[in-house]
Amino acid sequence: MTIRALSLLPRRGLPAFSSSLASEVAGLRFPSPVGLAAGFDKDGEVPDAMLSLGFGFVEVGTLTPRPQQGNPKPRLFRLAEDQAVINRMGFNNRGQGEALARLGRRERRGIVGVNVGANKDSSDRIADYVAGVAAMAPVADYLTVNISSPNTPGLRNLQAGGELVELLDAIRSARLAEGPPIFLKVAPDLEPGDHDRIVRAAIDGRIDALIVANTTVSRPPLRSRHAGQAGGLSGAPLGPLALDALRAFRNASGGRLPLIAAGGISSADDAWARITAGASLVQLYSALVYHGPGLARRIADGLAARLAERGLGNIADAVGSG
Repeated sequence: MTIRALSLLPRRGLPAFSSSLASEVAGLRFPSPVGLAAGFDKDGEVPDAMLSLGFGFVEVGTLTPRPQQGNPKPRLFRLAEDQAVINRMGFNNRGQGEALARLGRRERRGIVGVNVGANKDSSDRIADYVAGVAAMAPVADYLTVNISSPNTPGLRNLQAGGELVELLDAIRSARLAEGPPIFLKVAPDLEPGDHDRIVRAAIDGRIDALIVANTTVSRPPLRSRHAGQAGGLSGAPLGPLALDALRAFRNASGGRLPLIAAGGISSADDAWARITAGASLVQLYSALVYHGPGLARRIADGLAARLAERGLGNIADAVGSG
């Protein structure tokens, strides 16, 4: 219903942000570090409407090579007492072909990334990612390789050592020199040593940034009656785990690889904590359920105020300063 309503809104211009919020990441100029995470606009229907709500960038998808229905319903649960969401959607989308045509018709303005995944029944998931990178590159300002959803059986295995290297080698061979930058989205549920290994593979594979992190299959203490539902947990309870994962990747990378923080971000304080811990950009989605469509604008304004209070001229000066 929200996607449909947004699609009916009259076209509006891009929002203006404080110049202190503009920064360059992976060769792209972001007017604000506050972005919309993948999962909301799965088929790339309303990226411009979301940009107009105050996001500095928007990520659409996850898009798979072929359309798929996703997992059986019910598959989405609101944990209101915890300001959280559990989902087991399973990459439901209408396929890359339809989204490619739609995104190809829009005027290129603002930064719109495309998140690509593999079909659940694919016999060669690495080939699916390579196909997605090749297909969606013409309409993407950046591409995200999503291997961290917990809702496609076996998908997270691609984060393992040999499979990750094979995947990134295949993507590196397929990408064009003049193509968009490629980001890798990782899970928060990792073991000691995984962060260093993933960083090494990402740097060797010429990945341009890491998105830390996707939803979690762990269950911190929750009050909602839906706490036991299977799927990925997002929202406020994911925050501490996602922040710990971000710090681990910052330590592993030593600042050599840009980091984008996602998970449990619902305020300027949350965003500031991620940025000072090493994130160049932040993304949110579940918090919109509880804080409304003006949240991105409020967070951006709050970040600009914090920079002014601390005498910092640009958001890049705050990255990793904690």
